[in-house]
Amino acid sequence: MRLRRRQRGAALLTAMVIVTLVATLAAAMVWQQWRAVQVEAIERSRMQAAWILAGALDWSRLILREDARAGGPDHLGEPWAVPLAEARLSSFLAVDKNNTDDAPEAFLSGSITDAQARYNLRNLFQEQEGKVIPAELAILKRLCDAAGVASDVADRLANALAAANAGGENAALMPQSVAQLSWLGFDADTLRRLAPLVVLLPARTPVNLNTAASEVIAATIAGAQRGDAERLVQVRQRTPFRSLAEAQKNLPPGIELSPSQVSTTTRYFDVQGRLRLGDRVLQEHSLIERRGATVLAVRRERVNLTDPAS
Repeated sequence: MRLRRRQRGAALLTAMVIVTLVATLAAAMVWQQWRAVQVEAIERSRMQAAWILAGALDWSRLILREDARAGGPDHLGEPWAVPLAEARLSSFLAVDKNNTDDAPEAFLSGSITDAQARYNLRNLFQEQEGKVIPAELAILKRLCDAAGVASDVADRLANALAAANAGGENAALMPQSVAQLSWLGFDADTLRRLAPLVVLLPARTPVNLNTAASEVIAATIAGAQRGDAERLVQVRQRTPFRSLAEAQKNLPPGIELSPSQVSTTTRYFDVQGRLRLGDRVLQEHSLIERRGATVLAVRRERVNLTDPAS
């Protein structure tokens, strides 16, 4: 009798071990399958987002290309300057609105801004010799005063960029954007104050009088006061300047506009795209160069935000 009880107990224990093992293996298989589905969904979402943002970039290039064909000055009254408010992508992609229920909840927004509305820090130094240009340094000092940053920032920034461009000890740290100036030792608050006023572009560029803020205009034009810049801004709101000669008429005698410093056309544009796909938010910043009717993407940076409220 005792032997039978022991056998039954051993059989029951064995059965329990087998059931536990099978349950563990089944749970592991289910988890692996669920994980594979999640990875596939994330990868599919990433590919969809990349495709949509690439389409948004193509849209901006098309607008800039058509603007180039139309000719004339670049100003804030043109179609490229109108931002795209957030809209459900499927609502204007689908021909039949009754078939949009299965489409992903994708919302797209974006904008095109004039990169030459800000002072280009590339103008500070000579490309070949790497020496700081005194007249350009004076412009940066006026911009630093307008931004409320320390008085020594202009000198330190100009010398650091010139050294990096000339192949000095900071050559490997040559920034490509204002945010990357932190590589050269500038704090976040200084960069935040300067960001609306300066930009780093691949080549020397003048400031566009039709799009620049009054602070940038006043700092760029030698001898101009803030009131002179405000006057230019008010005039261009009614009628954009088609040439520097038209802008010159609105300045006091003795102030001369230099084509190397200011212009009424633009070559570089910033494109911002924002995609909200489900619980993911992706932002892409692209620098666009327009060479006549040819529009090229010089640089693209993508940021993945998990919080839609960010």
